[in-house]
Amino acid sequence: MSLMFGKARTCNIVTVPEHEPSECNIVILGANGSGKSALTVKFLTKRFISEYDPNLEDTYSSEEVVDQQPVLVKVMDTADQDGPVNCERYLGWANAFIIVYSIDNRTSFEACQQYLEAVTLYSKGLQPEGPVILLGNKVDMERYRQVSKADGAALALRFGCLFFEVSACLDFLSVQQIFHEAVREVRRETERSIRPLFISEDKSAISLSSAPPLTTCYKELPTPATAKLVTVKSSRAQSKRRAPTLTLLKGFKIF
Repeated sequence: MSLMFGKARTCNIVTVPEHEPSECNIVILGANGSGKSALTVKFLTKRFISEYDPNLEDTYSSEEVVDQQPVLVKVMDTADQDGPVNCERYLGWANAFIIVYSIDNRTSFEACQQYLEAVTLYSKGLQPEGPVILLGNKVDMERYRQVSKADGAALALRFGCLFFEVSACLDFLSVQQIFHEAVREVRRETERSIRPLFISEDKSAISLSSAPPLTTCYKELPTPATAKLVTVKSSRAQSKRRAPTLTLLKGFKIF
């Protein structure tokens, strides 16, 4: 019978996610008139719709490739009439939140605080947390601006979320970047929620290491130097993107 002498070695086992999330649910929140539907349709179809039914709420899907990884992005375009009331329908469903205001409407900006507070309260203590993007829309209305970039950045800093400014009627790539950044943040939060496991000779139980503190991140998209409205024609043969089913009501204006 042989005996082994010596001190047992400590093994460090790091748990790594096998694959990134293959599906990402994004909720668009904000006051009526802030451009939520216009942003959603721009992302899905590359088209700009200037008129839509403010009472219409629906969920759309699009197959995207973000950082060379395929992901099914589901977007819920909400139609809250009185702020974040009865918001349980999307709080538990969403992986990420995009909260929209119009830079030419101070009231829509003030409404964002209510949504930020509701989302923050719900997400507190959850692992992974649902990342939030504060989005100033309608930068093409610069001459009528009522909300400065500094105001948007300060509110984002207060709630620890990302901040961008875009225009739904101008550059598609800038709008697309917002949704792709939401997917990236969901992936990062998923990675942060994975804790390394340590097996020690002194402790029989497995303990979790503390996660690194989150830092506030501020980002801003550059204003397009030149932008023009173009007519985008697409078909299933021309695009690999899954054509979303959009409910277009009579009276929509598509440019």
